[in-house]
Parts: sequence; structure tokens; C-alpha cells
Amino acid sequence: MTTHPSIEQHPDLAEMRSRFERATSNPRSQAVETLGLLTGVYLAASPWIAGFSGLTALAVTNLITGIAYVLCMGGFTSAYERTHAMAWCACAIGAWTIVSPWVVAGNVDTTRSVVNNIIVGVVALLLGAAMAAAAKSEARSGRTRVRGGPGPTME
Repeated sequence: MTTHPSIEQHPDLAEMRSRFERATSNPRSQAVETLGLLTGVYLAASPWIAGFSGLTALAVTNLITGIAYVLCMGGFTSAYERTHAMAWCACAIGAWTIVSPWVVAGNVDTTRSVVNNIIVGVVALLLGAAMAAAAKSEARSGRTRVRGGPGPTME
């Protein structure tokens, strides 16, 4: 009877965890995550900060999307290997924030709400894209060609 080692001990899995650890332990990734958390908190509170809380539908939308954005961007440092795909969700939330003044029911497209949501949405979209690209850039920078090997491998 043959026994197989646990998948947790597989060298590829250990390398992947190491790569994700390197991707999130650098100052750039930590700054992106911090700015993402601040962006989400501001998005949630923006109706009351920017002064369009009377537009109830958009105020509730911004509150919900701000909380969702914080949750998407908040788990990267501690568990990037399990949450890096959520960065694309953060990008979608940023895009939704940009178009929400025109999509949400009611007359909520005032200058104040539109300018606020476009600026916050663009920042959220860019931060989500930066976090999504963190693992790919780490993978590209760590690739080397092994002599005689069939293709690129990780160091």
C-alpha cells in the first residue's frame, strides 16, 4: 500500500504561498491596501461628508458599496493567496460607483454626487487593478529559465 503526502506539502503549493507572501509584503502592496481601505471607508461615508445624504437611494448605495469595497480590499495582507481574485470584484465596485448616480432610481444625479462618485470610483477601480496586478508582477519578476528545462520556472 502506497501512501501519498498531503497536498499541503507539495512544493508547487509552497512556492505559490511564498510568491503571494512576497507580493503582499512589499511597501507598494501595503500602501495600495491601505489606500483601498480608506477609499472604501470614504465611499461609505461620502453621502454625509460631501452633503448628498438627502438623496436616500444613492446614500444607501454608497454605504453598501463602501462596506463591500472595504471587505474586498481588507483581506489581502493576511490571506492574499485566498483573496487575490477579490481584487477584480473591487474593480467592479469601482466601476459601479462611477455609473451609480445615473443608474440608481430617483433624481440623484446632482453635481455634488456625480463628481464625488466619479472621483471615488476611478480611485477604487485603479486600486483594485493595482492589487490584482500585484501577484502577476511578482510572478514575472521571479521567473527564471532553468538550463535544459522546458520553460520558465519560479525560483
